[in-house]
Amino acid sequence: MTDNKPSHTAFSVRDGKDGKTGRWTDIGVAFATKDGRGFIIHLNSLPLDGRVILREADRRGS
Repeated sequence: MTDNKPSHTAFSVRDGKDGKTGRWTDIGVAFATKDGRGFIIHLNSLPLDGRVILREADRRGS
């Protein structure tokens, strides 16, 4: 990988009381490995329910 910016953001997502909405908390980032077959993940915290969602990083304004 040539740039040093994360390709994905890691979120912990907890379901809302209505079962539909959720609370998304940014908990880290992921970088693609050089061979493009995996990710290096840096987490700042761990989710309470064990669920982590990786989403492509928003590169606007970066």
